[in-house]
Amino acid sequence: MDAMEPELSRRFDGKKYMWDGVLYASEAEARAKEDSCAKDGFETRVLEHEGGHLVYTRRAVTGAVKAEGQ
Repeated sequence: MDAMEPELSRRFDGKKYMWDGVLYASEAEARAKEDSCAKDGFETRVLEHEGGHLVYTRRAVTGAVKAEGQ
Protein backbone atom coordinates (compact mmCIF):
# COMPACT_ATOMS: atom_id res chain seq x y z
CA MET A 1 0.00 0.00 0.00
CA ASP A 2 1.34 3.44 -0.95
CA ALA A 3 1.82 6.17 1.63
CA MET A 4 -0.97 8.70 1.79
CA GLU A 5 -0.20 11.72 -0.40
CA PRO A 6 -0.42 15.08 1.42
CA GLU A 7 -3.23 17.45 0.48
CA LEU A 8 -2.11 20.11 -2.02
CA SER A 9 -4.11 22.75 -0.18
CA ARG A 10 -5.51 23.04 3.33
CA ARG A 11 -7.47 25.60 5.29
CA PHE A 12 -6.24 26.99 8.60
CA ASP A 13 -8.30 29.62 10.43
CA GLY A 14 -10.49 29.95 7.33
CA LYS A 15 -7.51 30.78 5.06
CA LYS A 16 -6.27 28.62 2.18
CA TYR A 17 -2.63 27.48 2.29
CA MET A 18 -0.73 25.56 -0.39
CA TRP A 19 1.75 22.73 0.26
CA ASP A 20 5.23 23.52 -1.07
CA GLY A 21 5.54 19.97 -2.46
CA VAL A 22 8.36 18.75 -0.20
CA LEU A 23 8.26 16.16 2.59
CA TYR A 24 10.99 17.33 4.99
CA ALA A 25 12.83 14.61 6.92
CA SER A 26 13.15 16.68 10.09
CA GLU A 27 11.24 19.42 11.84
CA ALA A 28 14.40 21.56 11.79
CA GLU A 29 14.47 21.46 7.96
CA ALA A 30 10.78 22.36 7.78
CA ARG A 31 11.25 25.23 10.26
CA ALA A 32 14.19 26.58 8.22
CA LYS A 33 11.95 26.61 5.12
CA GLU A 34 9.17 28.22 7.18
CA ASP A 35 11.54 31.02 8.26
CA SER A 36 12.68 31.58 4.68
CA CYS A 37 9.09 31.81 3.42
CA ALA A 38 8.10 34.18 6.24
CA LYS A 39 10.96 36.51 5.25
CA ASP A 40 9.54 36.51 1.70
CA GLY A 41 6.12 37.65 2.96
CA PHE A 42 4.31 34.32 3.30
CA GLU A 43 2.18 33.07 6.18
CA THR A 44 3.18 29.49 7.01
CA ARG A 45 2.10 26.35 8.82
CA VAL A 46 4.23 23.26 9.56
CA LEU A 47 2.55 19.87 10.03
CA GLU A 48 3.80 16.38 10.83
CA HIS A 49 3.02 13.80 8.14
CA GLU A 50 3.97 10.12 8.17
CA GLY A 51 7.28 10.60 9.98
CA GLY A 52 8.18 13.80 8.12
CA HIS A 53 7.06 17.41 8.04
CA LEU A 54 5.12 19.51 5.54
CA VAL A 55 5.21 23.27 5.00
CA TYR A 56 2.03 25.02 3.88
CA THR A 57 2.22 28.66 2.80
CA ARG A 58 0.00 31.51 1.69
CA ARG A 59 0.86 34.99 0.54
CA ALA A 60 0.26 37.40 3.42
CA VAL A 61 -2.36 40.03 2.58
CA THR A 62 -0.94 43.49 3.25
CA GLY A 63 -3.84 45.67 2.14
CA ALA A 64 -6.98 45.89 0.04
CA VAL A 65 -6.57 45.59 -3.70
CA LYS A 66 -8.50 48.16 -5.70
CA ALA A 67 -10.51 46.65 -8.54
CA GLU A 68 -9.77 47.90 -12.04
CA GLY A 69 -11.95 50.85 -13.09
CA GLN A 70 -12.66 52.05 -9.55
